[in-house]
Amino acid sequence: MALTQAQKALISRVRAVSGGTLGVELSDAICSFLTATIIRDLGLLDRFSELASVSFPEFFSEPDLERLTLPDIAFIPLFERLVTIVPDADTYFACLATLHKSRLKYARIISHQPIPTLDQVGPRALLQYGQIEPSALAAFLLWRKWLYDIDNRAAQETGYLFEPIIANAIGGVSLSAAKSPIRRHRDPARGRQVDCIRDKLAYEIKMRVTIAASGQGRWQEELDFPVDCRVSGYTPVLVVFDPTPSSRLEDLANAFRREQGEVYIGEEAWRHLMQVAGDTMSRFIEKYVRLPIQQVLNDASIQLPKITFAMTDEYFLVVIDDKQFQFKRKNINLDLEAI
Repeated sequence: MALTQAQKALISRVRAVSGGTLGVELSDAICSFLTATIIRDLGLLDRFSELASVSFPEFFSEPDLERLTLPDIAFIPLFERLVTIVPDADTYFACLATLHKSRLKYARIISHQPIPTLDQVGPRALLQYGQIEPSALAAFLLWRKWLYDIDNRAAQETGYLFEPIIANAIGGVSLSAAKSPIRRHRDPARGRQVDCIRDKLAYEIKMRVTIAASGQGRWQEELDFPVDCRVSGYTPVLVVFDPTPSSRLEDLANAFRREQGEVYIGEEAWRHLMQVAGDTMSRFIEKYVRLPIQQVLNDASIQLPKITFAMTDEYFLVVIDDKQFQFKRKNINLDLEAI
């Protein structure tokens, strides 16, 4: 069966180069790997004879992401047959492709992130000058800033990734303030960014809500969201994955309940998403979102382990206890604002 126009548009959208200098484009060989991965995830390998003798790794098992390709398998015919068997597979593909593009881009960020200059961090030396040798202090300042930079980029890229794939997986859509149907009750001319709109439900999706200090204006924005939803004719839904109690989490949950909203926290949040996602996409959420996050949390050490960093022009190496991983380094001039 030929692809629909919507499916063709979906493929074009997810394959296109992502934003910035380090944007990633998905080749046919990459898309074939992703499609074959979905076929295996859904237990359909016996219906695709061309994959019977092909060995390909699990999505999370290959450290070198550039090797996740199947160059000898034609992408479009494989994809066409898959979506004929499982109509929801196109959404699965969109989510998995988006995740893979984000991982590829972050590998490039680590590869290209410039070493900071002493001019950027020099004044910070006053806080510790005299406590250690100047050369050691300079090295510490540079490492600390570089690690901060790549962690900050990780936070940005996760933000771009997380809510949209969850929204897509449950059959909704993320909307910017300009396109949002949720209007601010204090200023109806302005819209509100929404993590996910699904039918008449407006989702606020959070990994956690802590008691960390934030500006009063920003916190009031959070509390206003359920009011804005109700006034705009939508039911507000709060989804928080981390169940750690805090006064802020309790206040936010109560704000949603006051507006006849729905609140799902911890395991209830995951169960709710699985239920609304349906059988096919709940598998995606479980395998590619919930389980990886949960395993990292479960395996985290109570005390910080010994760690060693090494940097050359060719690689960035991290050794944690007896385990190590390495990233290629490329020293080129980039427009940092565009990365």
